[in-house]
Amino acid sequence: MTPRSSKPVKQGISIDRDSPLPYYLQLKNTLIEQIESGHWQPGDQLPSEPELCRHFGVSRTVVRQALKEMTYEGMVLREKGKGTFVAEPKISSTSLVHSLVGFHQDMTERGLKMADKILEQSILPASQKIAANLQLEDLSPVIKIDRLRYVEDEPVVLVASFLPYEPCRKLVSADLTEESLYAYLEKEYDLRIVRGRRLIDAVGANEHQSNLLEIELGSPLIRIESISYLENGTPIEYFHALFRGDRSRFEVEILRFQGQGKLREAMGIKQEEEFLI
Repeated sequence: MTPRSSKPVKQGISIDRDSPLPYYLQLKNTLIEQIESGHWQPGDQLPSEPELCRHFGVSRTVVRQALKEMTYEGMVLREKGKGTFVAEPKISSTSLVHSLVGFHQDMTERGLKMADKILEQSILPASQKIAANLQLEDLSPVIKIDRLRYVEDEPVVLVASFLPYEPCRKLVSADLTEESLYAYLEKEYDLRIVRGRRLIDAVGANEHQSNLLEIELGSPLIRIESISYLENGTPIEYFHALFRGDRSRFEVEILRFQGQGKLREAMGIKQEEEFLI
């Protein structure tokens, strides 16, 4: 994102002194409306705190509270000594938390430009953790695929996938730069992934990750670990993905139901299945 110089607030917009809404909330809503209407674009610098105080006739405390909440919500970025800038909109994904549509397919169906850079595609002996998650013997051969994934020409996610060498041996030389891994498995081997288990947590970017994702060292990342299963219950893929926290959000739809044990049984989920963390 290239910062641009500030553009003043639209004329004719003011604080309603008779409204029951607190001043800071009115100001916040007004600023967000101007971002969403396109008056300010991603990368634009907002007017300074003193300018906002003068325009709206409010105290600096009110302005700071409004900008603080907008920062928490990811609408703006505040840079010390430089000012406040409109943030790039986050890339919303539903596929990675409650469905098995791949990230490539999800982004493509949303009309976003996707590209993958293959960092590594090799055969190696499975570590204890990888072997356990794929239900293999320790040191069994697995295929590792490291990918840096771009959305609209911006690096967004770093993914390491591990699959058993058998029955996926041709995968080590497959061209996955323009094709979904799941689509390749189904087309080439008739292997259909029907369910998965995913863990989500937050970590800070190390030097290697920050360089690849073009972010500051220690920047927040959303980490997803996943095991994907075939129809017969065999695990076929273990992956961990690191998403830029400033560019990603995930939507989850949940249902309330009774009889969790019966549902697990109907889905073929064994009670003892768990991640090796």
